[in-house]
Amino acid sequence: MLDTAPAERTPAAAPAARALRRPRRKGRTVYNLLGLLVVVVSGFPVYWMLNTAFKPAKDAIDPDPKFFPTSLSFQNFSDALDVGDFWGSVGRSLIVAGATVGLGLVIGLLAALAISRFVFRGRKAVIVAILAVQMVPLVAMIIPVFLLLNQIDQIDKLTGLIVTYLTFVLPFTVWTLRGFIVNIPRELEESAMVDGCTRMGAFFRIILPLLAPGLVATSIYALIQAWNEYLYAMLIMSQENQTATVWLGNFVTSRGTDYAPMMAGSTMMGVPVVVFFLIVQRRVAAGLTAGAVKG
Repeated sequence: MLDTAPAERTPAAAPAARALRRPRRKGRTVYNLLGLLVVVVSGFPVYWMLNTAFKPAKDAIDPDPKFFPTSLSFQNFSDALDVGDFWGSVGRSLIVAGATVGLGLVIGLLAALAISRFVFRGRKAVIVAILAVQMVPLVAMIIPVFLLLNQIDQIDKLTGLIVTYLTFVLPFTVWTLRGFIVNIPRELEESAMVDGCTRMGAFFRIILPLLAPGLVATSIYALIQAWNEYLYAMLIMSQENQTATVWLGNFVTSRGTDYAPMMAGSTMMGVPVVVFFLIVQRRVAAGLTAGAVKG
């Protein structure tokens, strides 16, 4: 009978195995350090905003800044709320951002579905046009957008601002959702239709649940774009109907800039985006990795 017992490891095999593991450990350490560096660089502005928001106003303009606050103060938040119409500005921003996200998802999903599932004349031209629109800088479209909104009487109106933001968000939304839809096999729809579902029923029962990660990922992008946009909001809206980003400009006066209340206002402005992200965070990772592996 043949001896099938595993061969004993020779004494020379152990040093060789350790020598192979050393480069892996060094590479892992380098990647960890690079990741830590990226986190520190990207997170430091947020930390400094919070640090300035909670420190006394006199410490915010100290020529010798402290990296760690010596005392916490909520006076900056109270001062920020007394500047201009904070709640009105935040409310208008919520309306504009919510409408942009909702309409962008609905229109973008329908457009992405048409491009992905149907064959029509000019389909490739539409795809190329979507990519071309994304390459145009937003600053280059200020004058045409303003003249167009002025012709249709949408200056200083939330609807005009929503339509403007949709033109920026839709190309990315359509292109991203198209990638998710393409990765969903057609056979799933066909099987559902064979079992008695209509095309619309197959869409709602099969396609839409599988698109949930993509919808979440694109909604976060649309929300950030609509919530943080400043240039068009300042150009289109008046002082009485300003959004939250334009409201932050009230802290820049002829006497200088009130940095501490401004950072407090910026902190309060970041709360809605953080809350929305915490609500959908479970779907974010799936949305970022969905479609990476086929099969």
